[in-house]
Amino acid sequence: MRTYRNPVLNADWSDPDVVRVGDDFYLTASSFGRAPGLPLLHSRDLVNWTLVGHALERLEPAEEFARPRHDCGVWAPSLRHHDDRFWIFWGDPDQGIFQINAPEIRGPWTRPHLLKEGKGLIDPCPLWDEETGDAYLVHAWAKSRSGVKNRLTGHRMHPDGTSLLDEGKLIVDGDRVPGWFTLEGPKLYRHDGWFWILAPAGGVETGWQGAFRARDFFGPYEERIVLEQKGTDVNGPHQGGWVRTPSGEDWFLHFQQRGPYGRVVHLQPMRWGPDGWPVLGDEGAPVREHRRPGLPPQPDAAPATDDDFPGGRFGRQWQWTANPQDGWATHHSGDGLRLTCVRTPDAHDLRKLPNVLTQRLPGTPSVVEVGLELHGEEPGARAGLAVLGDAFGWIGLQRGVDGTVHLVHRFAEAVAEAERDADHPRLAPRGRARLRVEIGADARCRFAHDTGDGFRYSGPVFAATPWRWVGALLGLVAVAPEGGGAAGSATFTEFRIRPL
Repeated sequence: MRTYRNPVLNADWSDPDVVRVGDDFYLTASSFGRAPGLPLLHSRDLVNWTLVGHALERLEPAEEFARPRHDCGVWAPSLRHHDDRFWIFWGDPDQGIFQINAPEIRGPWTRPHLLKEGKGLIDPCPLWDEETGDAYLVHAWAKSRSGVKNRLTGHRMHPDGTSLLDEGKLIVDGDRVPGWFTLEGPKLYRHDGWFWILAPAGGVETGWQGAFRARDFFGPYEERIVLEQKGTDVNGPHQGGWVRTPSGEDWFLHFQQRGPYGRVVHLQPMRWGPDGWPVLGDEGAPVREHRRPGLPPQPDAAPATDDDFPGGRFGRQWQWTANPQDGWATHHSGDGLRLTCVRTPDAHDLRKLPNVLTQRLPGTPSVVEVGLELHGEEPGARAGLAVLGDAFGWIGLQRGVDGTVHLVHRFAEAVAEAERDADHPRLAPRGRARLRVEIGADARCRFAHDTGDGFRYSGPVFAATPWRWVGALLGLVAVAPEGGGAAGSATFTEFRIRPL
């Protein structure tokens, strides 16, 4: 019997939702303030996933996301297929509920349409009732913006997805359900004559997955806990989506919060009990290993991480920490990523820089390596490889006032407003280096460098930290002090991630 092991996506694919179209499964996830946003993943067996693109090229309004807003932007999207189109709905906690759609998963996607304006509107999910032709929308609330949480609001929606037909009604009040708190992340379905809402509660680290059902969309709903940690090591199995295979098997994808690794994705078997309620995992407990879905065998696959940057172009796995500007990366005829040393007053705090090119921290012990050559002649021009979160550390090259290039290693604690040296700078006579981060257990990172005489460790161990909702990121960056004129560039080559 062929089996799989959880997590099936062992990196920060936060708040996943899934849909099947024919023999293909598609998944999207939160992208918060990074661009491009709304990653799009594809699978044929629910176990092996590849990244095929992004649905949101830039965040809007563009001026609001010209600088990093790590905890804002795209929260908890829902992915659906209706009327021969793909649809994604998401909540921006500062603006409201947005919708985009496309004829194919790779686009072209429409520009974001603001469906419902307001503060604290999050986690929307649509439903088109194929039996009646009616359309509905449910969403949750973020207390940080609205002062309200632990409740779900329902609307009738125009079938074209462009407007809501009423002011909305409270359809589930978590405060009235004994022991329930922080109810959020609803996913809306129709099954066996019932309206179903699958939604987590209890917080991302310690909570559970709930199911609600009602004969009428506006209620009243009855509830049940259908997935919780129990005796397993899968803390707080949180929000996700239900999908059915062509043969009628039911499966549920959800996330688990793992600190600096972010929100990794698990696949749970699902069935309908004799009382009509869903049963997830092993009688309501998450499975670590299980029989694979009854789907045609597929080759092992995972979202790409390595990159040779052909022609100066970077792969789909990379995202900027804000909306990008022209000129940050330069296309050319060879291999290697050529980043401009962007002039900025925030060069000493990577958390404030919009021009950091990032990808997700791997969820297993790994070695990350990249080659670097610094071309910038401006004193203070620098470039390097970073581990970026609430605290950050980076290693790279910097041009000195005398024109020499030094290997530097710096870090900043979560409460610090500027970086400081983690080790003494040392001369890099050729202006080149191979940079390495060894990511061990609990995301404890050791930085190393090779300037021509073999790898040497640098500084103390650095413990990677998450943002508020986001796991730690790997980053490539090139900056220079404020001033006039061009500050030069840096070239990154052969980015690799391998098991430690």
